[in-house]
Amino acid sequence: MLINCVVYEEGRKLADIDIDDIDQWLLRPGCFVWVALRDATDDELRQMQREFELHELAVEDASHGHQRPKIEEYGSTLFVVMKVPQIEAGELVAGEVAIFAGANFVLSVRNRSAHGFLGVRERCEREPEQLRQGAGFVLYALMDAVVDRYFPVLDALETELEAIEETIFERGTAHDNIQRLYELKRRVSQLRHAVAPLVEVTAKLHGGRVPAVAANTQEYFRDVHDHLARINTAIETMRETIGTAIQVNLSMVTIEETETTKQLAAWAAIFAVSTALAGIWGMNFEHMPELKWAWGYPMALGLIAAAAGFLYWRFRRTGWL
Repeated sequence: MLINCVVYEEGRKLADIDIDDIDQWLLRPGCFVWVALRDATDDELRQMQREFELHELAVEDASHGHQRPKIEEYGSTLFVVMKVPQIEAGELVAGEVAIFAGANFVLSVRNRSAHGFLGVRERCEREPEQLRQGAGFVLYALMDAVVDRYFPVLDALETELEAIEETIFERGTAHDNIQRLYELKRRVSQLRHAVAPLVEVTAKLHGGRVPAVAANTQEYFRDVHDHLARINTAIETMRETIGTAIQVNLSMVTIEETETTKQLAAWAAIFAVSTALAGIWGMNFEHMPELKWAWGYPMALGLIAAAAGFLYWRFRRTGWL
């Protein structure tokens, strides 16, 4: 679906145009066209391919979606794929945006994402001096907007991790914490898959030999690269923390099971002594001195209670009970 199709000249908006008139504006010196599509159909992509002379492999990637984040060059056209993550009902949902940038055009194709880029267009139009740089600055603005959306997702995941860490040493929570940590680890891995590939490929847009589209905006792309590197470092730190937390929780499970085993062993020892004493006086041999003694029964019960009490005191003192 077409969101908008606008032509710019010398950093200022000229007009909203029909997509059938794109080829006429592309021939006009000093102009560039910015087209935004959402969940584009095959017919719309084929029309864009004809208008902007896009490579068929790049169009195929944009059409099928579910691509790994990447930056590729097709002649003078730069093709960028980025994931657009967002948290919905506690789950991390990753949309996707494919961006084609040439000398005098920018085409963005957004898939499976509810968050648009109208704010990016408004920002660019408020900065005509920067927009004068053409498609390179628009490409930077779009990439920067996507990267900025990683930060709140990262913050939400860190907050969830902190909440789990606060309950790690609470008795009886270890099993639930392990399940929550594994689910969190899965979401963190999804975010990592969106960020990590971009850290390497964005380095191609600044320093040394860069694509012609990005030649005048290298400093901006360096800023994007720095943000991605910082996010990637935070993700790796979180993954290590989750791994440590899982090990701690597994240790807590072992400790809790050991405590239970100690308690069972202590009570078993107490009842074993009582059973042994009761068994001795329950043998009923003819020549047992206690059988004819009036205080034999109370003495036997007292001895059993005293032995059990002594063992209970010793186990309490050693922390088994």
